[in-house]
Amino acid sequence: MKGLLFLCALFLFGAQRSSACPNLCSCHGDQVDCSSKSLTSSSLPTSFPQGTTWLRLHSNLLTTLPNGLLDDLTSLRSVSLHGNPWVCDCGILYLRAWLLRQPASLTSHLGINCSSPPTLRGRLVVYLTEAEVLDSCHYWYCDLALASQVCLFVFVAVQAALLVALILFLKRFERLSREARRTTEESLTAGEGLTENEFKPLKDSSI
Repeated sequence: MKGLLFLCALFLFGAQRSSACPNLCSCHGDQVDCSSKSLTSSSLPTSFPQGTTWLRLHSNLLTTLPNGLLDDLTSLRSVSLHGNPWVCDCGILYLRAWLLRQPASLTSHLGINCSSPPTLRGRLVVYLTEAEVLDSCHYWYCDLALASQVCLFVFVAVQAALLVALILFLKRFERLSREARRTTEESLTAGEGLTENEFKPLKDSSI
């Protein structure tokens, strides 16, 4: 019985949560307005009420949309996504695919232009070819690979410098050790000679 009550409470809580207005957004019935909130791709709400028909996400700082964000909103009739600095690399593939699945009557693609990379700036996301997007991805991966190689080179150079410094230190330590041993031996030799000279007058006087 307790298990059944727990499942009912969990179901009711999930339903309330799915219908709750997202943080930083305003909701009026089935309309959700998240426009002009300086939202970024990381601060964007992770879900919207399932019955949403009008969604406003324009004039923010969005560069990509998380995969699957709009898939459950089957009642959508209008979405505004313009006025965002969209980055047309691998991260734009989900938004492009979602736009291509929408009916022609849903003009969500209007104003969704690439802000970067420079070769695609101003292009409508929905009209990008897959080859163009993948080329920008390869360009980004090449930059990352080059940066990784530079970091690896610097790391190896630092390790080599530390190894050379260690070798020089060990050689210097070895030289100082030899000089210290030689100084100690000379001191002992001089001390033995001095002791023999001190005892010699005593032997002569006793005779």
